[in-house]
Amino acid sequence: MTTTLRPAGPEDRRDDGGRARTYEVCVNSRPVGRITLATDARLGLSAGRIADLHIDERDRHRGRGTVAALAAEEVLRGWGCRRISVDVPADAEPALRLAAALGYTEHSRRMLKELTAPPGLPAGSAVRPLGAEEYPAWLTAAVTTYVEAKVGNGMPRERAERNAAEDHATLLPDGPATAHQSLRVLAHEGTDVGTVWTTTYHPARPGGYVMDVRVEPEHRGRGHGRTLMLVAERETLDAGRTVLGLNVYVDNPRARGLYETLGYRPTIYSLHKLLL
Repeated sequence: MTTTLRPAGPEDRRDDGGRARTYEVCVNSRPVGRITLATDARLGLSAGRIADLHIDERDRHRGRGTVAALAAEEVLRGWGCRRISVDVPADAEPALRLAAALGYTEHSRRMLKELTAPPGLPAGSAVRPLGAEEYPAWLTAAVTTYVEAKVGNGMPRERAERNAAEDHATLLPDGPATAHQSLRVLAHEGTDVGTVWTTTYHPARPGGYVMDVRVEPEHRGRGHGRTLMLVAERETLDAGRTVLGLNVYVDNPRARGLYETLGYRPTIYSLHKLLL
């Protein structure tokens, strides 16, 4: 039997050159599932992704998904892509095993924590809002951190810089006074040691989300990162939200370890693979 991809409709072309298309997964011309492919709007036209892959229940465990995923690589190569990515739910063990067998590796993971009561802060810790006069310096540092993280994980620098400027302008149009955005400074025994940015409303995510957490270099290794995460929990609960999410890159095991000890669990694994 032969498994192939058959276009399920016309290709969607964007003004910036991006493209997307849904295909039927067929076995001897019989549809057994669907797969949607697209270029990655964040990474650029040389990066593709599997936006969705579904195999009908009765046709699972027969290698259909494996062949469809391999065929997807050929389609994306034809589009000029040099990298393919896919987001897999943390509880989708068969899909994670398939991805690993096909050579995908973890790029980052989204994590989530259910919140109950506001946590206490260590003795000597004090929290205050980021002042308007402090915002320009904070923004410069936040954008720099964003850009370097994205470049380090495969995004072209020009696109990373553009995305950083657009994202911060969209999410923080009024700076530290923007509604649903919490910018807080942590001081320890009278000295500012770090900042945390928590958004308490996002249309695409439940609850709060940690957008940026940063401890000043000279104050690292003293537990202030943990305290800043507790501040994010308090801000989220104060806004009436009961879950807090974040994203952590695979090359930051120290941060991931901190989040795990604080009770965060993975919800989505972002995986990628180079197309050779």
